[in-house]
Parts: sequence; structure tokens; C-alpha cells
Amino acid sequence: MLKSIIYQSIRYRWLVLFLVLALGALGVWNFQRLPIDATPDITNVQVQINSEAEGFSPLEAEQRITFPIETAISGIPGLDYTRSVSRYGLSQVTVVFQDGTDIYFARQLVNERLQAVRDQLPEGVTPEMGPIATGLGEIFMYTLEIEPGATRDDGSDWTAEDLRTLQDWVIRPQLLRTPGVVEVNTIGGYVRQYHVTPHPDQLAAYGLTLDDVVEALARNNANAGAGYVEHNGEQLLIRSTGQAGSIADLEAAVITNRNGQPILIRDVADVIMGEELRTGAATENGREVVLGTVFMLMGENSRQVAHDVAIRLEGAAEALPAGIRADAIYNRTELVDRTIETVEKNLVEGALLVIVVLFLLLGNVRAAILTALVIPLSMLMTITGMVENRVSGNLMSLGALDFGLIVDGAVIIIENCLRRLGLRQHEYGRLLTREERFKETAEAAAEVIRPSLFGVLIITLVYVPIFALTGVEGKMFHPMAFTVVFALTSAMILSLTFVPAAVAMIVTGKVQEKPNILMRGAAKLYAPVLGMALKLRWLVVAGAVALVVVAGMAASRMGSEFIPQLEEGDIALHALRIPGTSLSQALEMQTHLEEQLRDFPQIERIVSKIGTADVATDPMPPSVADTFILLHPREDWPDPRLPREDLVSQLNEAVQQVPGNRYEFTQPIEMRFNELLSGVRADVAVKVFGDDLDELLAIGQRIEGLMGQVEGARDISLEQATGLPMMQIEPRREALARYGLSVDDVQSVIRTSLAGTRAGQIFEGDRRFDVIVRLPEDLRANVALLERLNVPLPATEDGRVETIPLRELADISLIIGPNQISRENGKRRIVVTANVRGRDLGSFVTEVRELVRNEAEVPAGYWVEYGGTFEQLISAANRLSLVVPVALALIFLLLLALFRSVADAAVVFSGVPLALTGGVAALLLRDLPLSISAGVGFIALSGVAVLNGVVMVSFIRSLMDEGKPLEEAIREGALTRLRPVLMTALVASLGFVPMALNVGAGAEVQRPLATVVIGGITSSTLLTLLVLPALLRIVRGFLGGKPGSEAQSASEELA
Repeated sequence: MLKSIIYQSIRYRWLVLFLVLALGALGVWNFQRLPIDATPDITNVQVQINSEAEGFSPLEAEQRITFPIETAISGIPGLDYTRSVSRYGLSQVTVVFQDGTDIYFARQLVNERLQAVRDQLPEGVTPEMGPIATGLGEIFMYTLEIEPGATRDDGSDWTAEDLRTLQDWVIRPQLLRTPGVVEVNTIGGYVRQYHVTPHPDQLAAYGLTLDDVVEALARNNANAGAGYVEHNGEQLLIRSTGQAGSIADLEAAVITNRNGQPILIRDVADVIMGEELRTGAATENGREVVLGTVFMLMGENSRQVAHDVAIRLEGAAEALPAGIRADAIYNRTELVDRTIETVEKNLVEGALLVIVVLFLLLGNVRAAILTALVIPLSMLMTITGMVENRVSGNLMSLGALDFGLIVDGAVIIIENCLRRLGLRQHEYGRLLTREERFKETAEAAAEVIRPSLFGVLIITLVYVPIFALTGVEGKMFHPMAFTVVFALTSAMILSLTFVPAAVAMIVTGKVQEKPNILMRGAAKLYAPVLGMALKLRWLVVAGAVALVVVAGMAASRMGSEFIPQLEEGDIALHALRIPGTSLSQALEMQTHLEEQLRDFPQIERIVSKIGTADVATDPMPPSVADTFILLHPREDWPDPRLPREDLVSQLNEAVQQVPGNRYEFTQPIEMRFNELLSGVRADVAVKVFGDDLDELLAIGQRIEGLMGQVEGARDISLEQATGLPMMQIEPRREALARYGLSVDDVQSVIRTSLAGTRAGQIFEGDRRFDVIVRLPEDLRANVALLERLNVPLPATEDGRVETIPLRELADISLIIGPNQISRENGKRRIVVTANVRGRDLGSFVTEVRELVRNEAEVPAGYWVEYGGTFEQLISAANRLSLVVPVALALIFLLLLALFRSVADAAVVFSGVPLALTGGVAALLLRDLPLSISAGVGFIALSGVAVLNGVVMVSFIRSLMDEGKPLEEAIREGALTRLRPVLMTALVASLGFVPMALNVGAGAEVQRPLATVVIGGITSSTLLTLLVLPALLRIVRGFLGGKPGSEAQSASEELA
């Protein structure tokens, strides 16, 4: 069948060319549609449930909100696990679903459960789901800031409140209309409010309460419709407008009437423009700004959306008043472009190296160009496949493509065609006619098509185990396996159809039958070495076995990590302060910190988020700040070769000068990755589970101390679970009963006086602002005045209201309570985290486990689990240890099907362990640990190693079938196949050279993979050329040197 395909391709060569061109054109069109990203989005399917509960302590939030929600969610279809955090005034439950669950289906299920649990939640608490974005959805950030010296038209200064109003009502609505944007989250500035601030002494003089003021405002701020009347055949709608539109309108609202004298709001209170009690702030380079973060809808193209948002922001900024500007500060497109540039550079350089090698070794320009054509054509076919299967072009999917592997099949066919055409011309002593040329090409291609197809099939098969990876590692490496398999399949189809047709058409004129100088030199060197290897065959094989054993022992002692860190070009600094630090104090400390870092020439700007933004996707107390240190491009640094680790340690030294802070250094995307995968922002997390918070804390402190003893541990931190100062007001029930008051009477006075009560809204066009009643700022901020707060007693018969100080009704005390309570799968937990520097992850975790098991003294009822990125390393390693043997067995079965001889299949299969020795040696030389990237390299290697063996053994067997004695057949076969073996090896390894040496964005992830392949191919080529003939001689010697009848039939099929 294969023969007939080749013959038909040559016969209908124009049709074949036309179809190939059409597929290429389709690829070019699809390339415009290919979504491009830096790394695959590895986020799990998760739904966040945020519930704001003003005034709830962490314990109350856990007991009354988190626990009921967690209970309602448990047992939901497709649930993987839940984790939650309860803070002051906020409960956040994260529901993680199994991979492959549709996000909209998951949200629907969660929504149904939330509806059912609403009755059990405290009044006024409405759980809301977070945006439909993944953890890598934060693709764009911008700031609104006041230009130095800018003022309003009336000469007054712009304020943080003005910035926030412009963000909420001018910029944000515009950006939300960008396709692919799901949320624009704001932090910083002040939300404008109208504040009505009653004076307690004036209220007391008039015998009024705070509730009277709230009710009066609500009654005097509304429009009403009263139907319509018909008048002279006309229908008149009747409206009564009473909506307050200004401070004057609010001041004129009547509270009550005393002896015919109206008492207005302005008689007992001031009405001013005020601001909301905020939960977060933002700074840039030491100045306060308003920061907007754009979230991308799940599944969109991040590069495209970020690009569209940047354009939309420029347009929206034109509506800003003079003196205020909107600056884009983080744009995911930049990292994506840098990473894709690395990938492009690798691919282009790899392709060029491959073409040069082909030209040098084939010695025929046309043939070299033809072989090289397979590269872009199979690439374009692959792009079509990627677009149809929704695989984005990124570091992993495009990064593993080796054009050397892709052209392997074509190289073998073209090399054989040239050799046969040259011999035939030499034999006839003239140029071949067209018919003779076509016939010779078809036969030459048919002669090697089967081993070359089998070789490519084997390489394709080897990538299949990667599809068995699940979870994060699956999402990371599936795109890569998909593109490689697709590219190889495309190349296989091309070498079966396009290559023979093109050779028949293009390779005309005299074909050199003698190899060129390079090949002659190589053969001269090789012949005596091969003779020696065959003579000392037992020694050669023993040496090879010893090498494999040594490499195996070395590999078992090597370090391991999940995936090498991708250097993003920016640094994220996590600053932690004492729990209970106020927002204004944190702002001041953050400004000091930023000033300390401003002098570094590598830093372009520093942007920070303190506390929690409007949408609590990432709830943090005011004592925690996320600082993004955005760096200049490396070429603008004073020393562009300065390693990132050295810069981080210099920054660390500088920030340690600022007292009152603890720091953790990481990178923006990496921090998100870690947080999403395991709920912590570090490489390793030790989670302690149990019931009692104090006991958990004690165990956590012991483990923190133990981790400090382990070499390579940095940024060790124990979750800030306690230390939140609270002013507790506890009503005395007997005192309340004596005065005829309820608990709510006291609490509503406290709530309105300090937090404020909403009493309506004021509309200014599209904008709307709340009207809040609360005590004047000077009284609110004075803790000593709290006990003198007036609580109204029930009204007397004549309507007068007496008041009583709060201290007569309640005990006021300052206590220290829990800062936050974390739970996982319905159980409380506390986490000790650490980042690992200067050593590999695997051995670090092993050491920590040993210490914790022996010295942490974990009591009964409490247990320890480990999380962080290394969880993925372990699950991937376990999965691969099952699947790789299966893939190797499949390869062996394929070889058996090809050769129909166990002995020959075993000889070729021996290439796999020997190829692995080179891979291990290359990793050791470059001091790289074993990672999943390197593991994938080993998988690719075993395929390439087998390919060369297949080509050589097939040829030796065909010579033996012609009746040549064993030794002579092996010698002649090895020397004749020297050129294709060297070519496939050189081409496959050179395709990876740029990847191994590159230092661009994202090169870290590709480096181990490329290193393994280059090292392995080098060792496997030596093996194919020396050990394989020796091994074949030994095995065949035992079998009596006969190819055997089974081999005979196989060879006939091959010919």
C-alpha cells in the first residue's frame, strides 16, 4: 500500500503540489487566528464566593457565614476540594472543581446551593461569586494619577477622592465594554459620599436621636409618580419630584416640628462631602494613586484582550480633565511578546542550522532546499491543527518543536533517492530519462519508506504518555505533546506524498554518486573504528552496559524540581506588617519602603496594592501589601549580565533597612500560580490541620523553627492567624432590662455613630453617591469619647427623649483576637510557607518532612500535609512512572512488527538506555536538576534513538538477504548508512541548540529539555555507529548468522 501511495504521488505530482500549497495557505490564514500566550493557563476550575459582613470578627465570619456556605457546597457534583479564609468583615470560600468541568456549569451549581443557604446567613449578608476569570486573568493594570503641580480650574488641588470618582464613572465603564474583559477591579482613592454628621449635644438639646435624622433624610429624598389625568383630550402624567440634588437640599430636610417651629437637618448636623471607610489603597513610586486591574474572561486570548484594553484606555483617558492622566503600568502583551520572541528566535535559528547541515551533507542544493521545505509546510499544517483544537501558541506548545525531528523522515528518503539516482547514472554512464528518473525515485523512496515511517511513528508514540498527565502538569505539557505529535504526523504525510513527487520533479541533471568531502572524511575515520568495535565487540558492549549503570546511579542522586522558573522580567514583593496595622499607617510605611527602592537603576517604577480591592478576589488585611517592582529592559541596566538572584538579594538588603516589615520576594505570575494551585504563595507549604487555633499556632511555630534549619529555605513565614486588636463593647443585660432597652438599641447607636448608616442617595447625571449619617470625624476618632456615647431611652409620654451614656449599659475592653481563620475541606488549618533558593525542590521537601516527622511533636487529632508546587512534581512523577514503561513496551512491539524478529528488535531497542546516559551526562555538566521539562526531553530522546537503529538494521538485513556474509553485511551496511545516521542525528540535535543556549524570556523552561536531547542524541549516535553493529554481530553470531525465515519475509516487504 505504501508503495502504491508513492507511485500515485509521483504520477499525480501536480495535484499533490497543489494540495500541499492549499494546506500551506490555510495554515497562513489560521496563523492570524492563533491565540498567543506566554505559558499555558494552568488554573484549575474554581469559583470564588465572597461575602461582606460589616463588623463581623473572623470567628463570627467563620461560624455564621463560612461554615454554612462550606456545608451547602459539600457534595456538589464534580467538587475537588474547598478552601476558605475568614477575616474581619469578610468571608471568602474558594470551590475547586475537577479538571474539565465547564465553568458556567460549575457556577450554576454553586449559585443553586447559595440560593438554598441564604436563609441561614445573617441579615444583610449576600454571598457573591467572583468574576469568571482564571488566576492569570489579571492581564492589564493602570493608574490614575495627578500630574505634578496640577490644580482644578478654581485653583484648588485635585484629591484622591477626585481620582476615584473619575475611575468609577469615566474610565471603568469604558473598559468594561472591551470584548473579553469580565471585570475592572479598583483599589485606592476614596469613594465620594455625602456625610450628615449630627452633633450629640444639639441632638440631646432637641431631644432627638440618630434614627430620627436617618428617617428624616429618607422621607425627604424621593420622587413619586401619581398616575395621569386626562385634560382637553390630552393625557398628562403626574410627577412629584422631591429628590435631593445638593448639600443645600439635604440641609433643608425637616426632622420634626416643635411648637410650630420646624427643626431642620442643618440645626443639628453638618452636611459635608465625605468619603467612604475604605479597605485598601494603592501607591506608585511613593505617591498615592488609584489602581485599576483588568480581568480577562476565561478562555480569551490574553494578548489580544490586553492590546484592545490598552487602545480603549487611551480613548477613555481623553475624557479626563487637564492635569490627570491614566498610565498603563502592566501589560501582559509585553511578557507574551518577549516569550514568543524567544520561541521564534529558537525556531528560526534551529531551522537555519538544519538547512546548513542538510546542504553540507547532501551536497545537493536542490535536495537540501526540498528537505528544508518540509519544515514550514508541516509547521503551517500544525498551526491549523492548533487553531481547530483550541491550543494556544505559547512557550510550551511551540517551545518543544524540533525541526530536526520533523525532517528526519524526509532526510532518510531524499538521501536514499540521491544515492540511488547517482548509482544508476554511474551505471548507465548518462543522464536518466524522465521515466527512468520517476521509476528510480519511486523505488528508492519505497525502499526506505517503511523504516522511516516506523521511526517517525515511534517518536510520535513516545509523546503519548504526556497525554496521561493530569491536573496542572497535564495542562502544562498537553499543548506541547499535541503540537509535536501533530507536526510529526504532518511531516509523515508530507514525506509519503510531497517529498517523492518533488524529488522526481526537481532533482534533474547530474547527481553526484560519490559522497562529498565531509562524508568521505567521516567514512575514512569511521571504517577503522568500526573494524575495532567489531573485533572487540564484547568489550564494547560491556563498556556500554557499564555506562548505562553509572548513568542510572547518577540520575537517582540528582535533584528534582517541577518546572524551572520562568523569568518574567518583573519582581513581586510581599510586605507583611503586624496584624492590626491601620491603613494610613501601612500607607506611610509603604511610602518609606518605595523611597528606599527608588534609587536602584534597574527599577522603572514601583506599584503597590495595600489591603483589599473593591472585588475581593485577593482579600488582604491593611497590614499586607503586594508590591510590584517593574524593571527596565536588561539592556538598559548598568550591568546587563547581573543575575536576577543577585538583584533580589540587593533589594532584600535595601528593604531590611525599613523597620516593621517582613518580606517575601517572588514574581507576579508565579505568585498567582502558586496561590491558585495550593492556596499559598510559596514553593513549599506545610499545612497543619486541627480544631483549636492556639494549638495550631503552637505547632506552626515549632515547624517554622525547624524549617529555618534547612539549607536553601528563604522567606519562611507562618500565617498571621492571631494578633488583631479589637475594641469589644459587651452590653450588660441586667442594665438594659432596668432601662427597658434591647441589645439592638445599643448596637444601632454604636453602628450609626461610628460606621454610619445609609440614608439614601444623591444622583448627579449617571453618577450616584450615598448619603451617610455618622458622627463628626473628630468625635469618631476619639476612643475615649466612646464610653460617653449617648444611647436614647424609650420616649416619655410628652415625646421627650432622654439619653444615657454607653458606659452605664456596656463594658468596653480592648482584646486581641484571631486575625484570620483558614480552612480546607471543612477543617481549620494554619500554613508555614517557604521559598527555595539555591537548591532543588525535591531534596528540600524530603529534608523538611524528615525534620517535621521526628521533631515537630504533633499531638493526636492534628495532622500535617504538604502543599505548594512540589505537589505537582510528585503527582507527575508517579503518573509518568506508570505510563513510560507502557510507551517503551509499545515501541518494542512496533519494532517487533517491523522486523518480525525478537533478536533484531532487542538490538535496536538497546538504543534507548544508551541515549538516556547522554541526557543524564548533559544535565550533570550544566548543573541542571531533573524537572518535568527534562523528563519530557528523555521521552523525545527514546524515539530518536530508535529511529537511527531502525534505519541501519533494516539495511544490514537487506544486504544479508542478498547473500552477503554476516560480518561483511554489517560493515557495508554501517558504512552505507553513515550519511543518513549522521544527518538525522545532527539535524535533530542542532534543531535544539538555540533552545539550549538562549537566555531570552522563557528560555529557563526550555533549557533542560533541549540539553537532554542534545546530550542524548550525541551518545545515541555513537552507540548506533559502534555498539549496535557489535551487538548485532554478537546476537547474530549466536543465531548462526542467518537472517532467518521470519526476517526474510519482513525484508521482502521492506524492499
